[in-house]
Amino acid sequence: MQPKNITLNNRLESRGDLQKLVNELLNAVSPFFKKDASRVDLANFTAHYGQQIANMETFSRLLWGVTPLLAGGHEPEHFSFYIQAIKNGTNPEHADYWGEVDPCDQRIVEMAAYGLLLAVAHKPLLAHFNEQEKQHLWQWLKQSENQAIPDNNWHFFPILVQVGFHHCDMPTNADALETHFAAMERYYLGDGWYSDGPGRPRDYYISMGFHFYGLIYAKLMADVDPERCKKLRERAALFATDFIHFFADDGSAIPFGRSMTYRFAQAAFWSAAAFAGLEVFEPGVVKGIVMRHLRWWLQQPMFDRDGVLSVGYSYPNLIMAEDYNAPGSPYWGLKIMLVMALGEEDAFWQAQELPLPPFDAHHSIPHAAQILVHQPNHLWMLTSGQLELNNFVNTEAKYCKFAYSTRYGFTIERGRYGLNHAAPDSMLLLSEKDDYWRGRRDCESVTTAEGMIYSRWQPWSDVTIDTWLLPLGDWQVRVHHLKTARELDAVEGGFSVPNRPLPQIQAAQAVCQVTTHDDISAVYCLSPQPRRGEQVVTPPNSNLLFAERAAIPLLRGELTVGTHILISAVWAGDASAFDPHSCPQAEIREGVVSVVMGSHEKHITLHKLP
Repeated sequence: MQPKNITLNNRLESRGDLQKLVNELLNAVSPFFKKDASRVDLANFTAHYGQQIANMETFSRLLWGVTPLLAGGHEPEHFSFYIQAIKNGTNPEHADYWGEVDPCDQRIVEMAAYGLLLAVAHKPLLAHFNEQEKQHLWQWLKQSENQAIPDNNWHFFPILVQVGFHHCDMPTNADALETHFAAMERYYLGDGWYSDGPGRPRDYYISMGFHFYGLIYAKLMADVDPERCKKLRERAALFATDFIHFFADDGSAIPFGRSMTYRFAQAAFWSAAAFAGLEVFEPGVVKGIVMRHLRWWLQQPMFDRDGVLSVGYSYPNLIMAEDYNAPGSPYWGLKIMLVMALGEEDAFWQAQELPLPPFDAHHSIPHAAQILVHQPNHLWMLTSGQLELNNFVNTEAKYCKFAYSTRYGFTIERGRYGLNHAAPDSMLLLSEKDDYWRGRRDCESVTTAEGMIYSRWQPWSDVTIDTWLLPLGDWQVRVHHLKTARELDAVEGGFSVPNRPLPQIQAAQAVCQVTTHDDISAVYCLSPQPRRGEQVVTPPNSNLLFAERAAIPLLRGELTVGTHILISAVWAGDASAFDPHSCPQAEIREGVVSVVMGSHEKHITLHKLP
């Protein structure tokens, strides 16, 4: 379906090209503006905070595109609507007043956009406000200072409000700044990494939340808070050397974790790095990441017929949405447009686009319990030990699989009864012979060292599994040491591939291979425990990258009461590059598992568990 109003073949080579895209994204929403209102109503579904706040969110998230345009010297079309909507929404006497905020209120999230607006574009905005209207705006935003919020990246929202107040000479609250920065300091892990709150995941919120806002602060508050700004820049520079490994040569990024509907916010960090002049990679490298990323997204069917961004990942898909994803939520992706605040003369725009720098084949990130693997035409990640404690929808599929891929994405669970519903790709699933499946959820312990990730997990209280994940060349090897007090069925899946056109299936004892015209996804059993190969096909709309049904190669076996060792090797990528003879080999001797592939060799001592 070709969306109206969006130029999908935009080459995105110049500042003017990006300005055109921002305006098209904003203008596609303009038919849904409500006259004399301060909300935008895009659709009939909503989020847990209700329709009115969801419509206020839609309007507010458009400001992430409006603000860089204004800061860069360009008024967006319908600017008068944005001005009037802000006046109405912050006026307690107006029928469309946005209201008084409650603890953990979604409106506090949206206030960050107004903080940036006041910080970098207060002149073109406030020129249209009288003193009473400025007072209303200040008073409404001031609610963020001391209101109770979740203990995570939300702490940056009131901070951004204070930055805005500072730059437009509104009264500030220094104590609020200190309180919120101190809260976030408690979950700084080192080497540029935070967790998203105490004991929380290390996902895209670290980039599009902590460091995105931190770099804005470092740029805009350097004159009044130089020491903190220096620290924020140093941490961002450290983080950048890891985060660059999340991006493939074609511009795609690894889908992982919650809030995937924010889409191109995945690369918002790099726009903030350019905005702040962070000197960690050449400007051309940063420019290349941002522009390739946006080009990749323009190739995805993410718009509806009116050119409005859908909720979903690569296509409209409410099934994968969190309960806080409303119709306008995807417009948080406009945070990537921060580079439009930079003038044409800035180094970012003057630079020639450069490719990604050369990488080692494997890159380990201990703070995130991740290993990134740079395979030709396939970037993928091994991971362990992350769990979203809020138990958002499909938490296990989004955080707890063994691997995530730019090329094959991952599937989400449609139910636990029936293997085709249970999202078995990149997972070991177990059932008590009743077709009701459980996989890895929380981990008792995790260690990332020596090029592998170890985790211990318990799908039942009397079933303990020690898992090692290790890359060998382009292969992924998994070793599971299971102790079970119950009889179980076990299946272990490789990467999923599209089931259209129908792939060829090669299933036999100890192997399953799914082949399409372009792709092969294969899983091999390397352990003596007998397992047979088979394929499962998931329902439509279960894979984040392709709407058609997904085909997944599996190994299936039965486990008696006792101790078992399961070893598997997984490969996926270009069909023309697959060499089954390169499959690793494994040997078990005296409690030591040795895995060998060519010159690569790893040893795991089972009786000396970490």
